[in-house]
Amino acid sequence: MKIQRITVFQHDLPVKGGAYRMANASVTHLDSTIVRVESDCGTVGWGETCPVGPTYAPSHAEGARAALSEMAPQLIGTDFDKPVLLNRKMDSLLNGHRYAKAAIDIAAYDAIGKQTGRSVADLLGGAVTDRVPSYYATGVGDPDEIARIARDKADEGYPRLQIKISGRPVEIDIAVVRKVWEAVGNRVRLAVDGNRGMPTRDALLLSQACRDIPFVLEQPCDTLEEIAAIRAQLCHPVYLDEGATDLPTVIRAANGLVDGFGMKITRIGGLTPMATFRDLCEARHLPHTVDDSWGGDIIAAACVQLGATVNPKTYEGTWLAQPYIEGHYDPASGVAIEDGHISVPSGPGLGITPDESIFTRTVASF
Repeated sequence: MKIQRITVFQHDLPVKGGAYRMANASVTHLDSTIVRVESDCGTVGWGETCPVGPTYAPSHAEGARAALSEMAPQLIGTDFDKPVLLNRKMDSLLNGHRYAKAAIDIAAYDAIGKQTGRSVADLLGGAVTDRVPSYYATGVGDPDEIARIARDKADEGYPRLQIKISGRPVEIDIAVVRKVWEAVGNRVRLAVDGNRGMPTRDALLLSQACRDIPFVLEQPCDTLEEIAAIRAQLCHPVYLDEGATDLPTVIRAANGLVDGFGMKITRIGGLTPMATFRDLCEARHLPHTVDDSWGGDIIAAACVQLGATVNPKTYEGTWLAQPYIEGHYDPASGVAIEDGHISVPSGPGLGITPDESIFTRTVASF
């Protein structure tokens, strides 16, 4: 099965309810990049990558499409059913840009699953569940409002909540954490996410002021060096998210620097490296999420299929953009959260069939 055609689409995903605010980004809509890859036997695989604007991470939508256009002409004729070799080919054509390569990698697994009649979860080692836990991430907001959202989401059945902080006086962040704890207590597990926006001083102040509240402190500071400098003085477990940019960094951080990870499939390069990451974390007993930044049903299905294969002892759940955006790519089988959990899509490949008619803006075709 060889690649015969690659089509790249641009697709807008408006954010419901106004801007979504994080420490280093505020977004009102997402610019997603969709790839449709067709093989010489007619099998089609779908992939997607959707950076959260240009400031959240060193990635942006136009960069993804430029990278895909750089690689695509030389990927025609490449084996589509051998993901490891396909990834090596992409690496030989373009240095870095893992978030763009991820879209092709996801499409390959989708096509292999469709061709063989197997789910992506089966291709990645086998599902241990057909219903994975999700978690809800609040935006940065007022203490009382965030506490209200946390209470509502706990009532909905989410087993885990991520509370966004940073980008403002740390005293407000401390008040948010305390209000949330008063609202939900130990009904749910809490992660407090600085999105790399805190100076080391504020991370220490927050952790020490809230030492009586159990939570995971996620990526409080920008760099691994900053986290390492204060690690021994923090009162909470530390997870790495935005700083976990590739497998070598994961291996370095796993050697005593952090206690777990928030991991994005497109950031690390797709399902192939994500499966390796999963196995490394299991070997070191490190909890982790299986997420992506944003995106529609294609990314959501990839996250849930991989998430279904993770050892429950190390699985922190999967965040989806679905509650924040309108509609589905697959009107019949779109991926959705119900009672804080997500059913794994049934059927071969990713388990979804996008309605091609909604992708009206073709960027390039090779």
